[in-house]
Amino acid sequence: MKIIARMACVALALLGAKSQALAETFRFVAIGDVPYTSPVQLDRLIERINPLDSRFTIHVGDIKSGSTLCNDETFESVKRQFMSFEKPLIYTPGDNEWTDCHRANNGPYDPLERLQKLRQLFFATELSLGRHPVELDSQSQSETFRQFSENRRWYTKEVSFATLHLVGSNNNLQPDLPSSIEFGHRNEATIAWMRSTFAEARKRGHRAVVFAMQADTFYHDPRIRESGFALWLEAFRQEAVAWGKPVLLIQGDTHQFVTDRPFAKTHPAASNVLRMVVPGEHVADAVVIDVDTMNVAEPFSIQRLHR
Repeated sequence: MKIIARMACVALALLGAKSQALAETFRFVAIGDVPYTSPVQLDRLIERINPLDSRFTIHVGDIKSGSTLCNDETFESVKRQFMSFEKPLIYTPGDNEWTDCHRANNGPYDPLERLQKLRQLFFATELSLGRHPVELDSQSQSETFRQFSENRRWYTKEVSFATLHLVGSNNNLQPDLPSSIEFGHRNEATIAWMRSTFAEARKRGHRAVVFAMQADTFYHDPRIRESGFALWLEAFRQEAVAWGKPVLLIQGDTHQFVTDRPFAKTHPAASNVLRMVVPGEHVADAVVIDVDTMNVAEPFSIQRLHR
């Protein structure tokens, strides 16, 4: 009987240890639309983020304002700042650093040339940025979408993460600009990367999926006749409903901190999608996301970084 009792105690201890391991939470940080007015904005933000007990930081694009130069010096300066993050920094491009660079006060530059520069500078390897980088999956591993090195994916504690190259300025669906020729293939790549992320999450038995992008895909400009986000949104909604478990969208571009369930009223079946827009521009701030995968219904706890 003593042997059986001991075995039972050992089994309970192992079960408790396993449950504790599964219940372990983690934290990450999201920022965007910074630096806007001055490089000091980002320097100060990095000083606040580095001491945090977080796994990584995601930057959802716009590393300059829409009315400043798109020159190499600006890009290289921001990359140096990115490399000063203590933990891994994962970045996805915004419209201000390439789509809008045709503007006179931005140079002007050829937007497609600036996009190539971003890929060469920030996405030359499959490592993240930061002092202690991690290896990421890249869509450039696909023969069909080899040029899209900026679309990345990684995994933490039963959660799949991916960046998607969706940008403001209507996702560059701007027929009056020559650079809009790239829209179709990039949109196809983005939808494919989103779908494959859900597929990989299913394969791994993950409990949640997180997507990060620069565009506020739910912002509607009444002057625009054809939305550059419509095809992606419909494909995403279908995938999210089929997934059925929590999904977090991290977005930027509109600068105001928002958390909502964007499909709750129009498509209740997609109410598993939680959306968060990072603050930025003049009020550069960070958002801290705590993740508890044992909370099946709502694993994400979101709050702005306290000053």
